[in-house]
Amino acid sequence: MTATQTEPTGVSNPLLNVGFRIPFDRIAPEHAEAAVDTLLAQTQAKLEELARSGERGFATFMADLDTLTEQLDTVNTIVHHLDSVNSSPEWHAAKMAILPRTSEFYTKLSLHPGLWAALKAFAATPAAAALDPVRARHLKLTIDEFRREGADLQGAEQERLLALNTRLAEVTSQFSKNVLDETAAFELYVPTGRLSGVPQRVQDATRRDAEARGKEGHRLTLHAPVLLPVLTYADDRDLRRDLWLANSRVGQQDGRDNRPLIREILKLRREKAQLLGFQNFADYVLQDRMAGSGERALAFERDLDARTRPAFERENEELRAFHRAQVGADAPELEAWDVAYWAEKQRQAKYDFDEEALRPYFPMDGVLKGLFEITKRVFGITVTESAAPGWHPEVRYYTIHDETGTHVASFYTDWFPRDSKRAGAWMNAFITGGPRERGVAPHLGLMCGNMTPPDAQTPALLSIREVETVFHEFGHLLHHAMSRVEVRSLSGTNVPWDFVELPSQIMENWVMEREALDLFARHYQTGEPIPQALFERMIAARNYRAANAAMRQYSFGLTDLSLHVEFDPEGDTDHIAYARDLMARFNPTPLPAHYAMIAAFNHLFSSPVGYGAGYYSYKWAEVLDADAFSRFAAEGIFNRDTGRAYVDSILSRGNSADPAHLYREFMGRDPDADALLRRSGLLE
Repeated sequence: MTATQTEPTGVSNPLLNVGFRIPFDRIAPEHAEAAVDTLLAQTQAKLEELARSGERGFATFMADLDTLTEQLDTVNTIVHHLDSVNSSPEWHAAKMAILPRTSEFYTKLSLHPGLWAALKAFAATPAAAALDPVRARHLKLTIDEFRREGADLQGAEQERLLALNTRLAEVTSQFSKNVLDETAAFELYVPTGRLSGVPQRVQDATRRDAEARGKEGHRLTLHAPVLLPVLTYADDRDLRRDLWLANSRVGQQDGRDNRPLIREILKLRREKAQLLGFQNFADYVLQDRMAGSGERALAFERDLDARTRPAFERENEELRAFHRAQVGADAPELEAWDVAYWAEKQRQAKYDFDEEALRPYFPMDGVLKGLFEITKRVFGITVTESAAPGWHPEVRYYTIHDETGTHVASFYTDWFPRDSKRAGAWMNAFITGGPRERGVAPHLGLMCGNMTPPDAQTPALLSIREVETVFHEFGHLLHHAMSRVEVRSLSGTNVPWDFVELPSQIMENWVMEREALDLFARHYQTGEPIPQALFERMIAARNYRAANAAMRQYSFGLTDLSLHVEFDPEGDTDHIAYARDLMARFNPTPLPAHYAMIAAFNHLFSSPVGYGAGYYSYKWAEVLDADAFSRFAAEGIFNRDTGRAYVDSILSRGNSADPAHLYREFMGRDPDADALLRRSGLLE
């Protein structure tokens, strides 16, 4: 459908003139293409007018540039979001129809000769020299971004960059679709006897899932609330193997094979980086981040690897010894599908602690209530549930008010898995508000996850890891919701990606504090808090196999960086084998020959950039969060003054100043590089 065609039945397109209240109850796939075509035309007209700003003395030039693509960005986000949470052939087709056009527009925006000339001309004016520090930073970062996106390229080079960006958008979208479709396609029906050892709640849920499809037994899927408990608790070794192998083959099946797409993505990214004057894609991505370069990020990860490896090897030898003691010296060696199972057995033996014992204390509603109470005490905000149209019956809607009663943000939540919903957990922004001439415009965001769902008899009971995930995503949401930056482009989570995880990861620390848990961790039947003995066992086991958990993350970060810095996608080396061999160094057991985790690694390959060459940022930010939380630990985890300082220096400031400066403002010094290893018990 083109912009000139009329809507079916004459109804106006709900994706046009989207306001704060998004009409999710009226948005359909057929609206996407028409709306985007209209917005592209409108934005292009604004762009041409902006390029002639010199004719009117650059009046409102930077403000107009900041808001140029606002409506287009919102609609683009809505369409991509709906394809990720209610995926269907129609929504995927709608997304793929707009992808080439939006990719072409965003690429051409930074290549527009008139706008680039106007930007440089404005930078030379007295008005530019008199800008306040935040707007001056906006101008500098905008000029830097235009250069990074190819504004100085000419002719054939510009055309090639456009082709590269368009193809990257297409192939990464296909990568993501293949992962979603392959995950949704897998199902395994098993009789009850094969689920010995698996928590009863999982057995009940999988039996109901089978019954809903007219089948007997239990329906097993690759969704985390099913996959992880089976791998951790199922006594049936063959069942663990079958599910582990099925999961390890996602992204490799006929018709959904991502392996050739990975090499193409790597080629396209490297060519783009070199076209723009960078040695490799990592240097291109990291130029404006805290790490600065691919080599520095690699050095950061390799240093952590070296310092963690002795504990990693010790932990794995202890697990092998425990396994031999339990099953006999003649038993088969541990395989990949055995590690979680025997590690859980060892933890129970060592600490008398089973994470499943915590679930009854973490009903989803209670976790959210506690999270909102903690953030009220620390950051002075009030969260209340409200009503708004959602994209699914499970979607809930909330508003956030600050201490003055000002409505600063609203957000949606969508917590449970569906076959039509992509895996993982994430936060995203629909609308960026902030200070305005007549007050404050609220922000609008969302949080999604794939947590353990409720059933007819039991509310959603979360694992401690799922609780941490909820707190993590709310940290991202707060970064968006509490931004007070007037410049939209510098607001909220629009910060370097190795800084963006600080506000999310620091929130996880409250989950391990007794004072915080007592606000919300209540048994869903009795209302009793977590018994002190169980809490003490949880804390004692907190760093159990911490080196293995750390090395798993290093493997992702180092594989990512190595593929984007050291691997030559034009060479003869098999990229799948290259990645497998890298990851094998960080795995406690040998990996099978077919292993290709990167074929399902959405973080790296499901968008043109995404976390590509940036996965290290999780560990980088963990150093920051471990260190920053030490101030809360010293001054009181509910200390309102400390919370106010954190809001004033971090949450409210977005990218309005150098992240390193913001961190020093809050902590009074640079980060302590040992903070993370110290918290994890890995500092020798």
